[in-house]
Amino acid sequence: MIDLHTHSLFSDGELVPAEHVRRVEVLGYQAIAITDHADSSNLDLIIPRIVRVAADLNRYSTTRLIPGIELTHVPPELFAELTERARALGALVVVGHGETVVEPVRSGTNRAAIEAGVDVLAHPGMITFEEASLAASKGILLELSGRKGHSLTNGHVAKMAREAGAKLAVNADAHGPGDFLSVHMAELVALGAGLSKEEYSEVRRNMATLVERVAAGT
Repeated sequence: MIDLHTHSLFSDGELVPAEHVRRVEVLGYQAIAITDHADSSNLDLIIPRIVRVAADLNRYSTTRLIPGIELTHVPPELFAELTERARALGALVVVGHGETVVEPVRSGTNRAAIEAGVDVLAHPGMITFEEASLAASKGILLELSGRKGHSLTNGHVAKMAREAGAKLAVNADAHGPGDFLSVHMAELVALGAGLSKEEYSEVRRNMATLVERVAAGT
């Protein structure tokens, strides 16, 4: 089990990273990314702290903590610059806060995040075929969300990904202990979006491949 989109108390989550990791270690997770909400005001505050705690926890935990960040409600024009800055600070997974239908995310954010080369486009709402095709060409994972509200468009995202050949991820967007997905619930998120069990197996392989790549530092 892998999750590439979760939040700690460094943004709007509830847990310190150590408890965050311990909670999912008990659930049998292979890896988890902490991707707290950020813009240009707090990138340099959050990322180095997650990098530091990951170095500590990964010495003792069976669940690998991956330092990440979620660029949230930033102007589309800033996405490329902030993605580059986040990686320079040590973020191994950059998540773009996509055009969810339950928040007033600026139009053009999905495309800007994809063009910037984020690793995961979270809850991309009514993503277009053209955007999904661009994500496919760049190997960016489109998210099926386990979070209330964001999950409303999971079926559409899955359909666009299938038609465009884009890769998918299933993430909890967890903010507290009750949000983490079990293996069973993660599968239900995928199947509920219209994926077959075979397609969900491919989703899990996509996520594992990303974890292997960032673990190798490439």
